[in-house]
Amino acid sequence: MLRVRGHSITKKLTRMNMLVSGAALLLACLAFVAYDVLAIRQAIVHNLSIQAQIAGSNSVSALLFNDPHDAEKTLSALKAAPNILSAHIYTTGGLPFATYSRERGGKAPTLPAIPAGQTEAHWFKDGQIVLVRSIIFQAKPTGSVYIQSDLREINDRLKRYAGIAAIVLLTSLLAALLVSSIFQRAVAEPITHLAGIAGVVSRDKDYSVRATPTGSRDELATLIETFNEMLAQIQERDGALQKAHHELKQRVQELARRAQELARSNAELEQFAYVASHDLQEPLRMVASYTQLLGQRYKGRLDSDADEFIAYAVDGAHRMQLLIGDLLAYCRVGTTGKELCETSSEAALEQALLNLQGAIQESSGVVTHDPLPTVVADGSQLVQLFQNVVGNAIKYRSAELPRVHVSAKKNGGNEWIFSMRDNGLGIEPKYFGKIFVMFQRLHGREEFSGTGIGLTVCKKIAERHGGRMWVESEPGKGSTFYVALPERG
Repeated sequence: MLRVRGHSITKKLTRMNMLVSGAALLLACLAFVAYDVLAIRQAIVHNLSIQAQIAGSNSVSALLFNDPHDAEKTLSALKAAPNILSAHIYTTGGLPFATYSRERGGKAPTLPAIPAGQTEAHWFKDGQIVLVRSIIFQAKPTGSVYIQSDLREINDRLKRYAGIAAIVLLTSLLAALLVSSIFQRAVAEPITHLAGIAGVVSRDKDYSVRATPTGSRDELATLIETFNEMLAQIQERDGALQKAHHELKQRVQELARRAQELARSNAELEQFAYVASHDLQEPLRMVASYTQLLGQRYKGRLDSDADEFIAYAVDGAHRMQLLIGDLLAYCRVGTTGKELCETSSEAALEQALLNLQGAIQESSGVVTHDPLPTVVADGSQLVQLFQNVVGNAIKYRSAELPRVHVSAKKNGGNEWIFSMRDNGLGIEPKYFGKIFVMFQRLHGREEFSGTGIGLTVCKKIAERHGGRMWVESEPGKGSTFYVALPERG
């Protein structure tokens, strides 16, 4: 089997053409030779049969009158046939009667038996043919003729045929090679050129190249035309893709620049808020102190409007102190936070409950919890988170005694989900996002005290730890606040 893998299509087509042509011619020659050999063998048998019939007819009188010498004369006439090796006449008893042999001294072989019902039989053996024919006279067997001949004629013709077949085969292969070269120019070269163009496109990503059209209207021309159209479409799409990529790259750079500016602005704003809150505390404390002093010293000594104005000033200064304090607490989450380390969340909750002990006792509230895990966190900020959420549950309680339960479980994604469930007033779903926004309140100052920044601080603490915070609630049925913290920080 020819190995054609890795060869060019030109060599494959040439070899295929020569192989098919050679195989067809070889089979034709073999069929012709086989037919001719069969015909020659039949002709030899026919000639030997005629010669045996003539020799037998001419030997009838010699057999009847027992004249072997006359029979040998008849057989000697076969010398004219160079292919006959020997000839013999046998009596009806199968005994040799007369003999002719090309080589002197040849003995008569044993007479083979002729099959019943036949007057003649022949055998091919060892490159020779033997024919035996009965001599019939007046419808009675008189004897038998035995002729032995070589197959020199067949061998000579086979040699001549072999030479002729070789010449024809060689000539045909040369013609096939010539046809293959013409076919190569018509088919193989365009395919090779097309493969080269495809290689350039694949290697260099150059979609501007095109395959040269053949100028014909056959399937190959259609293939090249379709290939060029495909390259044109790819080139157009590649150009659009590169343009989009360039625009996207510019947008990403612009977004990165804006994000960097925003991060710097946020950092500066946060630093400013921290500094402003810190620096405003002392002047504000002086204002509050002196307004309180005015109220105490001149209460009742001025008119009622003055007392009211002084009360407004004292209340405003107090609220301003609370706002600045909460704003400072919010800024400290990102600026003064401690390094994250393994922290017992249960210990953090206990500390938060200790800080809220007065409010819990005053409201007769009950706070319970399941065993809580150890997490990687800033311990002081975790205390602040628990304190703000539990403190809100105590503050925004319903008519029932406040009850809060804290638990934690894994969510299957390397996170601990802390849940803080209460039986308080509850929150309408439309306010779920608002409660985490700075200074956003759902109740007036007359109902509940506070600045509306506590949950904002909690959400920022969760985000600083790589987590998140959300709420689930129904009005009148309490709320459950969730905080997701990474297991390993």
